[in-house]
Amino acid sequence: MSSSSNTAPSAGQSDAETTHFGFSTVAETDKAGLVRQVFDSVAGRYDLMNDVMSAGVHRLWKASLIDSLRPRTGERLLDVAGGTGDIAFRAMAAARRAGDNRQPHRPDLRVTVCDINAEMLRVGAARAESRGCGDIDFVCGDAEALPFPDRSFDAYTIAFGIRNVTRIDAALEEAFRVLKPGGRFFCLEFSPAVVPALKAAYDRYSFSVIPRLGGWITGDRDSYRYLVESIRRFPAPERFAAMIGAAGFDRVKVRGMSMGVVALHGGVRL
Repeated sequence: MSSSSNTAPSAGQSDAETTHFGFSTVAETDKAGLVRQVFDSVAGRYDLMNDVMSAGVHRLWKASLIDSLRPRTGERLLDVAGGTGDIAFRAMAAARRAGDNRQPHRPDLRVTVCDINAEMLRVGAARAESRGCGDIDFVCGDAEALPFPDRSFDAYTIAFGIRNVTRIDAALEEAFRVLKPGGRFFCLEFSPAVVPALKAAYDRYSFSVIPRLGGWITGDRDSYRYLVESIRRFPAPERFAAMIGAAGFDRVKVRGMSMGVVALHGGVRL
């Protein structure tokens, strides 16, 4: 698939009915399908590609997310857009390491992975089975209309996924809805606010090297060009923090990492 050409909206479409897909303009109703094609194409080697294109640094970013989350035994965690299970496995391991000896019979952390992409979920479920992780549920669902009851989770995470949803505000409202009072929200996402000293080199690497690596490793250069472009269309950290607050969250915080390449956002439903 190609994501680098500008796609004009059909005749009669208003601006309110269009959105961005990388640097292209597409109908809102088309974006989810286009994103699904991207992840269908790269699912089998998605985590390997993350290792290669970040030189393994994505592991440190995710470790920081887990450290901030502090998953606890007996809780219910919802990980959205995490189909391959990477965050889920890390959270379960952290909860077990921090197990409360005063409550030896407390059940393990229960994790639900929700992803709109069935192929990514297939990869994650196979990995969970091979690791003996029976406490992970894999559910196909849309971040903008989660298939879960109100106030049903203690924590919500989404790592490198929210920029791919069509309506970010709707996804944030759904995150708020499914969290219990006191529930924690964490979003790890690439940021367009890279420090000026790094920007030129970062842009060259993003647009010249990453798509080429994607072509070699996954066989799909265009999908990684879309993913690079989607970072530039994502709101700056301060604006995204304001969106989290507008969805109802309190104690909203943001922490930049790796010279602004990535930001970790957090909030609490009071």
